[in-house]
Amino acid sequence: MATAVVRAWALISMLLANLADAAEVPPPAYQLIALSHGVPSEVLYSIALQESGTRIRGQLVPWPWTLNVAGAGYRFATRADACKALMIALATVGTARVDVGLGQTNIRANGHRYGSPCEGLDPYKNLAVTAAILAEQKARGGSWIEAAGRYHRPAGGAPAARYRASFAKHLSRVTGINLLVTTP
Repeated sequence: MATAVVRAWALISMLLANLADAAEVPPPAYQLIALSHGVPSEVLYSIALQESGTRIRGQLVPWPWTLNVAGAGYRFATRADACKALMIALATVGTARVDVGLGQTNIRANGHRYGSPCEGLDPYKNLAVTAAILAEQKARGGSWIEAAGRYHRPAGGAPAARYRASFAKHLSRVTGINLLVTTP
């Protein structure tokens, strides 16, 4: 009996060690904001990796002062620099073609969620808006992966399918669980 208990504990310890090696724990801000919106923190963090991820010292991490302007990504060293570029981008290409911050929220579709466009560069506010959008999409039904596809493109189609597959890779990395998602 004692040998069986020792073996069981050894197996549990080994499984937990493997899970700890494979998974990432989202930073505390992601955990708190996700919890307040009913979104798994791993989902919120994976969206940020997908949307604003950049390599720093070989590690992919979300970058808060990221803009996408007419399909081109830009990362800035400071929020002030990003805000200046954001205002120029809005004047140049309009709100429909500008995404902002950790979750790359589109200014035309979601600008009403911010007090000003540059508030989208506040990491905490951007994460809260991102989490709210994700929760809204999840309420429409389906899995969190399907909600992520609608987060990217509510109309669905091939772009949403490609996004789901890419997002699932980030979610697999964060959770340590292999998620298979195929594109059409």
